[in-house]
Amino acid sequence: MNVHGIPYKTIWLKQDDPCTVMIIDQRKLPHQFIVEEIRSLEQMKLAIKDMHLRGAGLIGAAAAYGIYLATLEIKDFTNFQDEFRKAAEVLKMTRPTAVNLAWAVDQQLDALNNASNIEELQSIALKTATAIADEDAENCKKIGEHGLPLIEKISRQKNGTTVNILTHCNAGWLAFVDHGTATSPIYAAHEKGIDVHVWVDETRPRNQGASLTAWELGMHGVPHTIITDNTGGHLMQHGMVDMVIVGSDRTTSTGDVANKIGTYLKALAAKDNNIPFYAAVPMSSFDWQIEDGISQIEIEERDPEEVAFIEGLCEGEIKRVQLTPAGSPAKNFGFDVTPARLITGIITERGICEANKKSILEVFPEKR
Repeated sequence: MNVHGIPYKTIWLKQDDPCTVMIIDQRKLPHQFIVEEIRSLEQMKLAIKDMHLRGAGLIGAAAAYGIYLATLEIKDFTNFQDEFRKAAEVLKMTRPTAVNLAWAVDQQLDALNNASNIEELQSIALKTATAIADEDAENCKKIGEHGLPLIEKISRQKNGTTVNILTHCNAGWLAFVDHGTATSPIYAAHEKGIDVHVWVDETRPRNQGASLTAWELGMHGVPHTIITDNTGGHLMQHGMVDMVIVGSDRTTSTGDVANKIGTYLKALAAKDNNIPFYAAVPMSSFDWQIEDGISQIEIEERDPEEVAFIEGLCEGEIKRVQLTPAGSPAKNFGFDVTPARLITGIITERGICEANKKSILEVFPEKR
């Protein structure tokens, strides 16, 4: 996607230096656009854990590149499998809710079983990481193609007037390798000339909506308005939202969707106001081993300081300030689960399905 008119992906190899992985340091956005160089597995682990990069698809691609960087550190091929199993477990625990991470790591480990020497190990790891990243971008593009008719239909019903779409957190191109999931249909509609407007939830406590979604929509020229997290229900009651599209960090085989904390409340409000609520989910974000998202999905609990403190631009500098009384405790759950019964449909790279096991398996029959 575009940054000041220049096309970028969110992760790539440094030109003329295949031992360095480049990422956009999302902690500095929207005020500073900084590209970071990652040269080791340890650096990639920290980048994922400390959210230099974030988002389901991007985390998966980053983990795959992390395994590739680990192959560059291997000196003794004899015990590489044991070392990689340890590295894999550490990577998986950096962000336990997002299933893409574990999926990508397992893809790498399966592919590396075919290596017979260090050179082949490195070659296979790079090829697999590149394939995972390219597939993520292509699948997101297809999600946009399948989601576009939903927006076109609403536009026709409104005689070409503005289609208002509410989204939560950041499931844009910054959360994936390119295009994004929830934003991909929006970008497709905008590029086709459909009048769209996006209500952007700020998404406390890390404000990924206000800082990331708004920034990338602005860079791409998509009309949008930032709102506080609690505004969505009011907008829906007054006919100011035509549809909701969110992403997913983990979706069960039965259609329960784990996404950024607060998504469940948007789904409840949408249901109460008869507004279609869609989750945009690539196959890599499905967890085929579980059926009950509320009881089976591990919900990441993050540092309470993310609730107590906030960062922003002040007199030209990024500063951190405290919001809460000193000594007041805080809880910081990163995600919640939206039950399938509240979801109108799931937009995938293969088409749109209902949020139930039968319909999902019709789209992904190989998972039966």
